[in-house]
Amino acid sequence: MNKRIEEAYEKRPKNWVYNMVLAIIVVALLIWSASAVETSGATNGGGQIALNVLKGIFTPDLKFLFNLTKSGVPYLMLETVCIAFLGTIVGAIISVPLAFISASNLTPKPIAFLGRILIMAVRTIPAFVYGLMFIRVTGPGAFAGLLTMGVCSVGMISKMYIEAIEDLDTHVLESLDALGCNTWEKIRFGILPQLMPNFASTAIYRFDINLRDATILGMVGAGGFGAPLIFAMNAYRWNEAGAILAGLIILILIMEYISTKIRVKLTRG
Repeated sequence: MNKRIEEAYEKRPKNWVYNMVLAIIVVALLIWSASAVETSGATNGGGQIALNVLKGIFTPDLKFLFNLTKSGVPYLMLETVCIAFLGTIVGAIISVPLAFISASNLTPKPIAFLGRILIMAVRTIPAFVYGLMFIRVTGPGAFAGLLTMGVCSVGMISKMYIEAIEDLDTHVLESLDALGCNTWEKIRFGILPQLMPNFASTAIYRFDINLRDATILGMVGAGGFGAPLIFAMNAYRWNEAGAILAGLIILILIMEYISTKIRVKLTRG
């Protein structure tokens, strides 16, 4: 037995040359990438500014944190959640017909290919650019953020929906067809029960992403936390910045807990 193992070991493919060349290429790429990274060093008083930032985060402005007016953190939290939630809903609704059109097991391949090209084109443009575009169209505010979140959600959600549609168990549809079910009944009892858990889980996951992106979009005037945060930091009001960051952390933790519970429930049934 040991002799057979030794013979098999001796006959193994000798690919050390390939591994060596691959390792050299990877190391060369790492060195080349590192050479493109430049730093201008710390600015004057950079260390003190960093300490002020940390101090502001750990000693937030409690009056601003619990201010219930439209300029307070609770209202900004609510606005950010609304932008992310409505943007996710809009993106999920638009993604459903796009996904069915782009699924190669349901539509002819040329049509599916065109649908995938459209989805890839939507995904190519960053959310920040979409935000700047919609602000020019609708003006600054939460509505621009909602439109941005909706369009950005289409790219990812459509891709995940397509994978779910292409993984459908066609044997269920064949069984329903043998029972004489019409098209609506096959959709109701054969397709929707398979797709709804995946669709809902994908939408919830995208909502988590949109909740974080909504903060970044606010920096260009698309509503939410972003604009007050950048104004506070530019004015060196670190206590206000700390209050906004504290509210953002609390919001993310709460939404992460809720979304995780819902996804687990959907997955396990």
